[in-house]
Amino acid sequence: MAPMAPATSSRFTALRRARVLIPAAVLVAAALGGGCSTLGYYAQSIGGHLAMMRAARPIPDVIADPATAEPLRRRLVRAEQIRAFATTALGLPENASYTEYADLHRPYVVWNVFATPELSLLLKEWCYPVVGCAGYRGYFDRADAERAAQALRADGLEVNVTGVPAYSTLGWLPDPLLNTFIGGSEAQVASLIFHELTHQVVFVGGDTTFNESFATAVEREGVRRWLAAQDDVALRRSYAEFAQRRQDFVDLLLKYREQLDALFKGGEPDDGKRAGKRRLFAELKDEYGRLKASWGGFAGYDRFFAQDLTNAHLASIGAYNALVPAFDALLAQTGGDLPRFYEEVRRLSRLPKDERDARLQGLVVTR
Repeated sequence: MAPMAPATSSRFTALRRARVLIPAAVLVAAALGGGCSTLGYYAQSIGGHLAMMRAARPIPDVIADPATAEPLRRRLVRAEQIRAFATTALGLPENASYTEYADLHRPYVVWNVFATPELSLLLKEWCYPVVGCAGYRGYFDRADAERAAQALRADGLEVNVTGVPAYSTLGWLPDPLLNTFIGGSEAQVASLIFHELTHQVVFVGGDTTFNESFATAVEREGVRRWLAAQDDVALRRSYAEFAQRRQDFVDLLLKYREQLDALFKGGEPDDGKRAGKRRLFAELKDEYGRLKASWGGFAGYDRFFAQDLTNAHLASIGAYNALVPAFDALLAQTGGDLPRFYEEVRRLSRLPKDERDARLQGLVVTR
């Protein structure tokens, strides 16, 4: 779902939008009914979220505070404008989300743990109240995430631990702006706010690909409209360059994800699959080197490729992109009318998953 973020892009990529969806009141009830390990997990989830809420202050108060650094003050002023645009121009929910700011004094709000078998791209799933099952587990403390990862490795699974800058409570609680993402470019901050607010419009429990692809489609359309409304050619040019590199990166990972999937589903013996897997990961890194050269040496994704890559780094890469073309086609069918588009998505969300997926795939075929 979310490979490690590029080192020079303020931790923003389309892939790294994985989030822990934890309505705190529901988690309390779930924790009371669980076993010891479940109690421990939900206790850290609830405690971490409540600590974040305690740290949050209304944005106008932070802006007016003489102790607030001027760069942060300017970013918060622009974030208020972006938040207003989300409601007035994109039809996204008007509520208390992103009207407060919290400095968590750490680089990420949570760390997500992903795990797969050695010769499969099937993510291990954990199930949660309200939101259903998801192929990751989130921790507010990195040490807790690493301990969970080590236990999964001991069970023979391949694991990826990745930092996450934001998550959504789906409107159950007000989600604040955080230091973990306010440092991105203006367009990147807009991307994240639009994406997270979209989860409050339509969310289908247990269908990550539907939810994330929908939010990604709205996010990208929202940023396009936000940039069009700004009299800033340099900002539009900078974001276009960022977005193209991000897409190149996504396309590269999707290409090798598909090749790995074909290898694992093929008829070779396991030793042959292991050899093929090593070859594909080596080819992936080589091709990244050529892609980086085509970018003029831009090194923003070097940190991702410096890792020992595993299935868990690629397994969920399609969740945020697989259905985006279908949602783009649906938006085009509505003439770009976002409220109509949201209503069509709500109708789709009420269908059984197989029928929902078939209709979305049909939109791409007939486009």
